[in-house]
Amino acid sequence: MVARADSERFTVAVRAADGAVVLEVAGELDHDTVRPLRDALDTAVAPGGRVLVDLAGLGFCDSTGLNVLLHSRLAAREAGGSLELAGLHGPVARMFHITGADGLFPVHADVADALGESSGPSR
Repeated sequence: MVARADSERFTVAVRAADGAVVLEVAGELDHDTVRPLRDALDTAVAPGGRVLVDLAGLGFCDSTGLNVLLHSRLAAREAGGSLELAGLHGPVARMFHITGADGLFPVHADVADALGESSGPSR
């Protein structure tokens, strides 16, 4: 499964990898660009499923993007699955840290780390 949604400022690519659905996001995630991520997460969250959102290519995320991720985290938990993050860095990592959201998600250094090259979340 590979899907891709593009806008001028934000992209999301979806693929299956090692028992997880990986969403690779890049660009600026805000009120105007969040719809492709929301749609991809709504599709990816499944009973007992694992969703991994790769944020390595994300340069900006506002509260709208954060709220979509938090909502999807709850939906995944209610379905008996998980929503995990990888590649937090720069201003996006700072926003997650300031809000405390980084403590709500399993956070991995990168996708390779998350997909089994280590035994668990890095924090």
